[in-house]
Amino acid sequence: MQIRTDLAMESRETVRGLAGVAAHSLRRGHVEEIHVRIETEEAARALEKARGTYITLAHPGLAACPAEERREMARAICEGLRNLLPPSGDLLVVGLGNRRMTADALGSRVLEDLLVTRHLKDIPAENGLCGRLRGVCAVAPGVLGVTGLETAEAVQGIVEHVRPAAVIAIDALAARESSRICTTVQITDTGIRPGSGVGNHRAGLTKETLGVPVIAIGVPMVVYASVIARDALSLLLEDIGMDESEHAQAMDTLIDKLSREGMGELVVTPREVDELVGKVGRIVADGLNLAFQPGLSEEEIELLSHDGP
Repeated sequence: MQIRTDLAMESRETVRGLAGVAAHSLRRGHVEEIHVRIETEEAARALEKARGTYITLAHPGLAACPAEERREMARAICEGLRNLLPPSGDLLVVGLGNRRMTADALGSRVLEDLLVTRHLKDIPAENGLCGRLRGVCAVAPGVLGVTGLETAEAVQGIVEHVRPAAVIAIDALAARESSRICTTVQITDTGIRPGSGVGNHRAGLTKETLGVPVIAIGVPMVVYASVIARDALSLLLEDIGMDESEHAQAMDTLIDKLSREGMGELVVTPREVDELVGKVGRIVADGLNLAFQPGLSEEEIELLSHDGP
């Protein structure tokens, strides 16, 4: 059974001992970090992921955890992102997805708390922020079905005018494990192809297409219904004391049949997705603000970027 996933660490788990892939993990407080680097074209084809660096940050109860643990995740996002950002120059943040669909609205939600500063870089010195701000601009271009424009077309035009040092693309992802929904953040320097997680492939936002480095940040918001079916069958086999590995082929055949004849390409998201997107979106925005504005303290960023608790 082949289940698509946008997470490189999940793809790697399905292909053990693959040459051309380097990986290591560590823990920072409550956040687990998994670093995967795909080094060869052969490994990229096997994993169906582009060559490059993938940083996965995970906290099992991210949306509901205490404020200090949310700050830990924001700092981890900041650390991972800073290592990939160019040292100077303006940055363009692109919030991908369809804001009319909550499970696909992460990109536009992150922009609500993003500290946009490109128009403030040259403010008078007496203001106290002069020289401390890095230029950041942001756009949520929408989706083809709403705007009639390919996302890549819209972003290419903005890049040609703004000439940023890098583009940071924010998007909702699809995961292979339902436990990854709204608990995991992936950062990669490979760029992104909007809609790829749900099989809706669009033109990519990459260094090759835009002419500048593209860093993609995503959070899993959906899983395929076949994932839920697989997990349920695994629990059933466990409860009745059967070895799942002995029945793996039969289970895959059954789930494939269910997918083809019943569920099709159905994707699933939690019913409380509205609240989850808001909370996780704010954490991602906090991490971005910390990474983009090293000249500001956490307290200053909090005051400037949030209207309330």
